[in-house]
Amino acid sequence: MKHLSIGLLCGIISYMLMTTVSYIMIMRFSSNMYDRQVEAATTSAIILGPLGGILAFVAGYLWSKDVSYAR
Repeated sequence: MKHLSIGLLCGIISYMLMTTVSYIMIMRFSSNMYDRQVEAATTSAIILGPLGGILAFVAGYLWSKDVSYAR
């Protein structure tokens, strides 16, 4: 249960961080002038945020298992 909690915490933090960073980058570098804010919000919240969260969950889970075996 401890490993799952650590993985979940890493995933939630990474989701928030990835969503914020991708929103800022899309707003800065997108050539879309008509609905840039909508593009940034949807891409960040639906695609890039969950992708970062899932990857961080797996990494946090595996890291916590590795640290516990090292003790």
